[in-house]
Amino acid sequence: MTNAEPIRLGIIGVGRAGWGMHCAELKGREDKFQIVAACDLLDDRRAKMHAAYTCATYANVEDLIADPNVEMVDIASRSVDHFRHAKMALEAGKPVNLEKPMTVSYAEAKALQELSTSTGVPLYIRHNRRFEPGFCHIREIMASGILGDVYEIKLRRVSYQRRDDWQTIKEFGGGQLLNWGPHIIDHALRLLESPVKDVWGNLKRVAAVGDAEDHIKIILTGENDRVVDLEISGGAAIREPEYLIWGSRGALSCTGNTMTLRYLDPDIPLAPRQADPGTPGTTFGAPEDLAWVEKTIDVQPSQPVDMTMIWDALYSAVREGVPYPITLDEAVSVMWVVSKVKEGTPFA
Repeated sequence: MTNAEPIRLGIIGVGRAGWGMHCAELKGREDKFQIVAACDLLDDRRAKMHAAYTCATYANVEDLIADPNVEMVDIASRSVDHFRHAKMALEAGKPVNLEKPMTVSYAEAKALQELSTSTGVPLYIRHNRRFEPGFCHIREIMASGILGDVYEIKLRRVSYQRRDDWQTIKEFGGGQLLNWGPHIIDHALRLLESPVKDVWGNLKRVAAVGDAEDHIKIILTGENDRVVDLEISGGAAIREPEYLIWGSRGALSCTGNTMTLRYLDPDIPLAPRQADPGTPGTTFGAPEDLAWVEKTIDVQPSQPVDMTMIWDALYSAVREGVPYPITLDEAVSVMWVVSKVKEGTPFA
């Protein structure tokens, strides 16, 4: 085998994620990935995969994993099946690319990590929103220092939807905590830039018709005292900015491809001030004219990114030995937050 050979994928689950995302994103990457097998319970999905890729098709996961032509198992089955399917593949010595959520619990996530480590069989977790342009651009702006000391971050992904598919049913790993949750919790942990000191959460079912939560509120406090406040909701009729970053010298908000910034001009030093203990006059503190920079810009990180680039990162990790950008420790920490927030709730 040479490094120029594509990775031979066997996909488990070719529904909304497997067919609608994985297969779609691999178009144009045939030099890096070849779909050689697919597994699904539904006859029509297997027929569609065979027609599109002339690949082997299976109704049983065991048969796909046993196929000697399958080099890597790509898991896009229902959330509740992720642990079982990944465990089977790892035990068979097949590297795994695992769709989020990694599992449905912290205990399962730790078990998969330990299995991958003990066997030496690689496990890659698909947190593809690490490559979201807005997230990447915001990290660059925070690192530049123009916002000063970032002390609070708000993350939002909200809408209103009376959802009724399996993603609303606890039995199948449904609920927003395991749906949008892994993406936004992963963002939160990266933006916190510190070990977590405290986790607070609240879960509700507002508009979805199943028995799983569709409204999530989580507050993470870092050892650096930074706070990340995140909400994911299917029951919010009015939206907020997807990102709101507050720093000691400015702030930014971002929704979609538009970012608004307001920060103190770094080229103009602030005049020295000190607290006055005397009797105040008619104003609340001495007036001050601050040199604000205010602008609205397009989201445009220094290096162009899009979420499909996680496949390029996967190829580089497998074929070229480049470290994969999502470590297992990072993926497991997401599931730790998920399990912590669910503790003691009706949605556990």
